[in-house]
Amino acid sequence: MSCRYHPRMAPTPQPGIFAAALAEHVYLELDARPGSGREDLIRALNAVGEPMPATGAINVVAGLRPSLWGSDAGDFTEPVTGPDGFTMPATQHDAWLWLAGADRTALFDYTRAALGVLDPVVTVATEVAGWVYHHDRDLTGFIDGTENPPRSLAPSVATRDGTAIALVQQWRHDTGAFDALSVAEQELVIGRTKADSVELGEDRQPPTSHVSRTVVEEDGEELKIFRRNTAYGTVRDHGTMFVGFCASQHPLAEMLRRMAGVGDGVRDALTRYTTPLTGAYYVIPPVETLAAFG
Repeated sequence: MSCRYHPRMAPTPQPGIFAAALAEHVYLELDARPGSGREDLIRALNAVGEPMPATGAINVVAGLRPSLWGSDAGDFTEPVTGPDGFTMPATQHDAWLWLAGADRTALFDYTRAALGVLDPVVTVATEVAGWVYHHDRDLTGFIDGTENPPRSLAPSVATRDGTAIALVQQWRHDTGAFDALSVAEQELVIGRTKADSVELGEDRQPPTSHVSRTVVEEDGEELKIFRRNTAYGTVRDHGTMFVGFCASQHPLAEMLRRMAGVGDGVRDALTRYTTPLTGAYYVIPPVETLAAFG
């Protein structure tokens, strides 16, 4: 009798993290009902549907607050406050669902069905509908995600052993105030050209620019983050759903500190035109780990 060696397969990250070209999005933050335990919550999230392949009609990404999952990462329970009083609120919830699809009707129906499955176990704390604006721009009109790694390298940036840490924030835009700036002034706020997203040279790059404050470097190495942002809202009340994935929490947390000016007092100029409404961290487990609770 012979045996064949099968190497252990690496855990599979939830593929929805990397699925592109989907125009419609729904973000749900959930809290466990009294009497519902950790395993009840995980089983309910798994029952919404095992994360579909990136080619599926609806992509699902499911996560839990770090303390519920038993992660080394911390919950977002303390606001991030800069020396001038600018504050990013902490609004941690128990679980997070991100659903994305190409068709609004299909996404609406899928989300209704998902909430029907979840209702015995959770209450919905927040629900935000997002969409892709001008293919790859945010509501400032600038290209978003320019600093993202290539798709081939994204899994190594966003996950470790198939697990990702997600930072989720809702940012309201003061579009009128930003649009009142000249294009040259807007470019100094962002740190890139508006038309083609070329980073400003050192002679023009302000230390307060969004690029300067969100690029995190340690020991000469840039700590990358994989961003999956979309626009949200109505004509009168709108902004950006920031969704950043990383293999560890540290780059995400340090980015927020730098944006608020913690430590050096240099605040991100973009925060003069945007207001953070929410802030939470979630652990995004591998497909196999979630399925084990099925």
